[in-house]
This record gives sequence, structure tokens and C-alpha cells, in this order.
Amino acid sequence: MPAWQILVAIVGLAAITVLTRGFFVIPEREVPIPAWLREALRYAPLAALVAVLLPEIAMTDDHLIATWRDARIYATATGVLVFCTTRHLLGTILAGTAVLLALRLGLGW
Repeated sequence: MPAWQILVAIVGLAAITVLTRGFFVIPEREVPIPAWLREALRYAPLAALVAVLLPEIAMTDDHLIATWRDARIYATATGVLVFCTTRHLLGTILAGTAVLLALRLGLGW
């Protein structure tokens, strides 16, 4: 790829990034957002998190896991259980990580 094409790509990506990230900062007054869109945007972070984490939990080598001897299943279940009972995010992370490490290092899963 010639250097000028790389430079055009970098400048173009930078311009798109500034435009999209600055869209809500550039106007002097607040941009009105319909109530239905504001309500739908509340679920966007959760949807993005599920889209990233679910394949990591349930798949290996582009296939669904085929065995119950997978530490990720039990670590996820433990994390969900701890979060549902305590609503403590750090406790959820620590409990899930502890189960994952115990099963991987202790049992070799």
C-alpha cells in the first residue's frame, strides 16, 4: 500500500472519529432525543457486553462447547449467582475468577 493511501486512511479515520465522538459536544445546545430512543439507548451497554462475552463463554474454536467439564460455565454461573444475591460488582468478578482459577489450576479443566 503506498504511503499516500495510508496517510489518507489515517486522516479519514481521524476525521470520522472526531465527528462521531464530537457529535454531542459540538452543538451549543442540547440535541433533542426522542423518549423512545433514550429508553432504547439504556440497553446498549448491556447488549454490547453480552455480544462480546457470550461467544467467549459458550464457544471454543468457533463451536459451542460440547462438555460440562468447562470451567467457564461454572465461573459464569458463580458470577451470576453472586451478583444476583449481593449486587456487588467486585465480588462478582472475584468469585467468578476464583472458581475459574480453581477449576483450571486445580482440576486442569
